[in-house]
Amino acid sequence: MEKKHSSHQFRSNTLPALVMVGPVALLLVLLVAVPLVYVAVMSFCTTDEYYNVVFKFSLANYGKLLSPDYIKIYGQSILIAFITTLLCILIAYPFSYIIARTKSKRKQLFYMLVIIPFWTNSLIRVYGWRTFLGTNGWLNNALQALHITTEPLDFLYNQGTTVLGMVYCLIPFMILPLYTAIEKLDGSLLEASSDLGAKPVKTFFEVILPLTASGIFSGSIMVFIPCLGYFFVSNILGGGNSDVIGNLIERQFKSGNNWPLGAALSIILILVTLLLVKIYKKLGGDMDSLGV
Repeated sequence: MEKKHSSHQFRSNTLPALVMVGPVALLLVLLVAVPLVYVAVMSFCTTDEYYNVVFKFSLANYGKLLSPDYIKIYGQSILIAFITTLLCILIAYPFSYIIARTKSKRKQLFYMLVIIPFWTNSLIRVYGWRTFLGTNGWLNNALQALHITTEPLDFLYNQGTTVLGMVYCLIPFMILPLYTAIEKLDGSLLEASSDLGAKPVKTFFEVILPLTASGIFSGSIMVFIPCLGYFFVSNILGGGNSDVIGNLIERQFKSGNNWPLGAALSIILILVTLLLVKIYKKLGGDMDSLGV
């Protein structure tokens, strides 16, 4: 009788859950876990004289990551990511504040302005910037038509245009968590601060900013980490003059034909991501805001 009851309980409770969750779990294992394990294993492999992967354990790939040329690109990547993140905060915070505190129907319009860029492939949008900033682009044509310049200016292929492209692609990832954090602000706290004689600037730095710090930090992670890997922005707008870690990985898997070294770089990038997420969690951040 007891076995019959347990069998019935399994069919009524566990079996439906397995049917619903099982296919998703299987897809995650096949499409996420297995490739990650394969990349991790490959990072310890070597290549032969014909650039074929040899599954022989070696730490040589991780040793090559300490090359001065690579360290220079690491530093450049961090600098570009830091500047991009800082600019995204400075631009996104007031915009997010306006969206969150707006009570009219324009709130939906502002929010849609943030979402709409996601409907278009980022690669196409970055190529649009190259067309706009090129020597025969709209910007140079406008400057010459207004007699501000006498000849086309070279706006492309430098670190500034790379940062511009990064900010353009990643700023929605800063706006959305900031919007969520600001919208949760208790209006009574702002009124209390005003009633106690605090000026708007003091209210911002002592009330608003601390209460929205979680949105700033989660947005910073969502901008900083992808910035290290957005190699196509550097390729299109930087012209190879402002490489990020993603460019190193791309070269190893393509022109360099050194997959184990590219895998090692990928693993390091994953570890950096996990470390930043761990720091965020330790500081009491909401993991839901990161989509984790």
